[in-house]
Amino acid sequence: MSGAPTRHTSARYLPIAEHGLIGDLRTAALVGTDGTIDWYCCPSFDSPSVFAAILDADRGGAFELAAAVPAGTKQFYFPDTNVLITRFFTEDGLGEIQDFMPVADAGEADRHRLIRRVVCVRGTMPFRARVAPRFGYGSRQHSLRILEGAALFASEGLSLTLTATVPLKCDEKDVWTEFTLSQGETAVFALDRVTGEPPPHGCPLAEAEHEFTATVAFWRRWLQQSRYRGRWREMVHRSALTLKLLTYIPTGAIVAAPTTSLPEQIGGGRNWDYRYAWVRDSAFAVYALLRIGFAEEAEAFMGFLTDHIDRREGPAGPLQIMYGIDGRAELPERELSHLEGYRGSAPVRVGNNAVLQLQLDIYGALIDSVYLYDMWCQPLTSGQWRPVCDLVDWVCQHWDQPDEGVWETRGGRKKFLYSRLMCWVAIDRAIRIALHRGLPAELIRWGPVRDTIYRRIMDEGWSSARQAFVQYEGGNVLDAAVLMMPLTKFIAPHDPVWLSTLDALGNELVSDSLVWRYDPKASPDGLEGDEGTFSICSFWYVEALTRAGRLDEARLAFEKMLTYANHLGLYGEQISHTGEQLGNFPQAFTHLALISSAFNLDRALG
Repeated sequence: MSGAPTRHTSARYLPIAEHGLIGDLRTAALVGTDGTIDWYCCPSFDSPSVFAAILDADRGGAFELAAAVPAGTKQFYFPDTNVLITRFFTEDGLGEIQDFMPVADAGEADRHRLIRRVVCVRGTMPFRARVAPRFGYGSRQHSLRILEGAALFASEGLSLTLTATVPLKCDEKDVWTEFTLSQGETAVFALDRVTGEPPPHGCPLAEAEHEFTATVAFWRRWLQQSRYRGRWREMVHRSALTLKLLTYIPTGAIVAAPTTSLPEQIGGGRNWDYRYAWVRDSAFAVYALLRIGFAEEAEAFMGFLTDHIDRREGPAGPLQIMYGIDGRAELPERELSHLEGYRGSAPVRVGNNAVLQLQLDIYGALIDSVYLYDMWCQPLTSGQWRPVCDLVDWVCQHWDQPDEGVWETRGGRKKFLYSRLMCWVAIDRAIRIALHRGLPAELIRWGPVRDTIYRRIMDEGWSSARQAFVQYEGGNVLDAAVLMMPLTKFIAPHDPVWLSTLDALGNELVSDSLVWRYDPKASPDGLEGDEGTFSICSFWYVEALTRAGRLDEARLAFEKMLTYANHLGLYGEQISHTGEQLGNFPQAFTHLALISSAFNLDRALG
């Protein structure tokens, strides 16, 4: 198309880590260091994408905005906020883009406004923009009309309005513009969801300034609740802000990540949709946030469990491992064959068939978070305690089943140690709550089952040959998930059998500070290809070293892990052997583990 700019990077895909995240607690967008928004779903995290160039540079759609001349770039968050600044440096000037999504009140919640404010800080600078939405993961056609000072993109089920303070040009599908700013001048682009007639009004400069100020104030007000004052305050607070961005405020759900199908191996097929609320991930996130003073998110998650989750027993028990952010149970998995995937890493999937798996560990993660909520937030109500008892009764009856395990393997069920461990946690924490609050409970039945699980793990989970606790009963495979044994207070961190296990894990699964989950060649998981090291395991390793009193090792491993964060302090799911971020990005699992390990290491160091 004549006059339309194209992405002016040397490669079709930026590295995954070359992105920042913005959001409005309902959905989120990834902004590249080149100024391009190449992932955005509307109106919610799990809606079909509007911009998905990160999954297909040609068909996915993008919102490009950048200097129109060669420029160096740097990106940072406005301090203590989720407002993202991308700066462009040229010989003739310095400019920046301020990207943010106002956190609207209930009345404006459906608007999902995305604001891009362009400022010339010094000299003069030419800019260019190209807005090319591709609705429905790039499969849905749309029309384009230019209205007074606005462009209306209309598709089946979703329409968006782009307003700008500079003139717009268009063809049948896309909008573009070129403009020059001098020092002190500003231009504003605003993308709004259309929810009625007439379409939303524009976003003039004064309104953009007001929205910017209000958004900064919102995030700083939220962060002021933090009680963390330790050595790694900036990284801990960035992780907390990221976890907050991954919350879906209408229900209290927390998504595992805002993206789908970013690969665990470039060119590989381990590409999954993480835009849902895993019980495990959400419970761990609640723990991390509670630890540093954020109670509101714990209360909201309890509300999600109480108000939106149907606990009628299904094939995998009274709880599924994950739910839609609205609490829906069905998340059918399908492949989008028309998208090539990030750097050719097909397939691209939406939905997640792991929802059908049995993963017994989720009961321990959930009830542990309930225990902490009761201890640090507010006492459980009778209405909250009754379903906890029902879950514990179910665990007492079913803990000895083989399952798919914490890593969601697709190679058949086994009697995983981690699943047994977390069943022990579920019963143990419920007993603690009952004794502390004087609540009615089947203690005569629960106590012996808890002790039976303990003895089973100590007898059947230990390998004499490996001198370590192993992945599953009767096996000899090491698994980083057993790092949780001292973290859950199942075993004393100085117990000789645990220290032997810690050494075995360090010798086999740890490279520098990076930790593999397990060796898929030794323990086939039913999936093709390899993967990187798993970042949550790396932070678990730091915490296990801390609790074992090996503080120099722990601190060095933690500091090394910080070097693997991207330029904004964000982490994906995994890290390749070259230090590249892999998997869905950013990932809640990694950030919540960073918070926990930093908190405990700080306390140990004094």
